[in-house]
Amino acid sequence: MTAAVSNTGLALRYTALTDVGLRRSNNQDSGYASSHLLLLADGMGGAAAGDLASSEAVTIIRAVDDDRGGDALTHLNDAVDAANRRLGDLIQADPAVEGMGTTIEAMLWDGEKFAVGHVGDSRAYRLREGRLTQLSADHTFVQSLVDEGRITREEARHHPHRSLLLRAMLGRDDFEADYSWLQPQLGDRYLLCSDGLSDMVEDEAITRALASASIDVAATELVRLALEGGGADNVTVVIGEMVAADTLDEESELACADGVPQLVGAAAESPQPRRGATVDVHDSTASFSADPEELRYAPLAPSRWRFARWGAALVVLLVAVGAAGWYAYQWTQDQYFVSESDGSVAIYRGVDADLPFITLRHLESTSDVEVDSLPSFQQGQIRDGIEATDLADAEQIVRDLREDVVPDPTTTPTPTPAVPTETPLAPGTTVAP
Repeated sequence: MTAAVSNTGLALRYTALTDVGLRRSNNQDSGYASSHLLLLADGMGGAAAGDLASSEAVTIIRAVDDDRGGDALTHLNDAVDAANRRLGDLIQADPAVEGMGTTIEAMLWDGEKFAVGHVGDSRAYRLREGRLTQLSADHTFVQSLVDEGRITREEARHHPHRSLLLRAMLGRDDFEADYSWLQPQLGDRYLLCSDGLSDMVEDEAITRALASASIDVAATELVRLALEGGGADNVTVVIGEMVAADTLDEESELACADGVPQLVGAAAESPQPRRGATVDVHDSTASFSADPEELRYAPLAPSRWRFARWGAALVVLLVAVGAAGWYAYQWTQDQYFVSESDGSVAIYRGVDADLPFITLRHLESTSDVEVDSLPSFQQGQIRDGIEATDLADAEQIVRDLREDVVPDPTTTPTPTPAVPTETPLAPGTTVAP
């Protein structure tokens, strides 16, 4: 088995496995595994584009597997950027695939550590000493709600908008991926997977399967669990295991024992960009020898449904933007702050900002504390707005401000009559002993 030259005495075993799932007609995932590189891409954009996007991205990025010199993170960054430009070129050449894109999950082993690249909602996990850790952070709208504490991880699994991506490789200039270094240890197992696994299988089950006797068995078990869980999407797993470099030949029955890289999914099928003259596949007089899979990507005559397709895409975009806007507005209405209302300290619901035609703050209640009766520092705070964590916190802020009220110096306090400590005795009065 060929392995990376390691200064740590470690080497990388690998395997990759994919399945189209139970509800999809084609596989839009692509995976690649070698003794230097673990790589996964989950395409999107429909049957005629998602598999093309993931296949092209993996084809470009896996070229770093042949580059052993220099900084691994720089090489990975350059390869991912090149893949993004490739998608942009394909879209420019054929506007029919506009909107296609892919997620990327990549780990490049340089013999000492991993250079890691990530964009989208495909995931990277590490199993170390029986403990599963998610290494990547989903670039999704739902994950942003989890990060803000709006929903729990369990609620996110069943959220209706859990597939709404905030970042992906789309062939655009504003593309941005996450990059980092990762230090492995002997015995670590690393799993890259598409959401066809993570959406279908709980972390506890992933942990048990990933801890199987071998990585080949683990890959088979993970795919089986995803299919049993519903198989609603393509499912792809790429697994790497850190082993001692001098023990590589001890597992000769593993799929990676021959040292040949493994390529699975759309990238192995090599979908082709739409190029050449227009072919009407419904014309019985047309003569061509292309197989059905290639015809799926053959250029078609201008469709009479083109505008309907554009309209449908616009509707989807508006729905996504509307959903994001609605959730953002709901979040603002769960916020509170203390500010001024007609010279008095007041509690507002919302945020201290307004958008055209939209009011984001509403008066919740007004107190009896006059702003001018407070010290100048507190007056400035009130006029700028004091954020509160919730309504109870806002009410406590008002109570604290009430204690800071400065008495009006123009008001003269009414003297309080002195109370004599002893009553004087009348003349001639004696006190009994």
